[in-house]
Amino acid sequence: MIRHIVLTKFRPDVTEQAILKIYAGLSDLSETLPGAGGFTGGRSESPEQIERGYMHGFVIDFADWSALEAYATNETHKALGGQLVENAIGGIDGILVLDLEV
Repeated sequence: MIRHIVLTKFRPDVTEQAILKIYAGLSDLSETLPGAGGFTGGRSESPEQIERGYMHGFVIDFADWSALEAYATNETHKALGGQLVENAIGGIDGILVLDLEV
């Protein structure tokens, strides 16, 4: 299984409502693609408070690398990813992506 982890530093003017809308779209997409699912996302509530500005994140699990590739090349994903970039501090520099084989 591949765990896709995305952390974002959203601009201060981006509302929680706007972030939740993007995340809802990603959640819906993960439920429609074969081999994808388990979307979890939201704002950090860590008592450690060492997010270093990455206050929002989400995780999607994929059955294998080909399922992740299908997600990455999906047009809906590209549009939602574009919204993440548009709303992140510094564009793509405000986003971290990790893909871990678990």
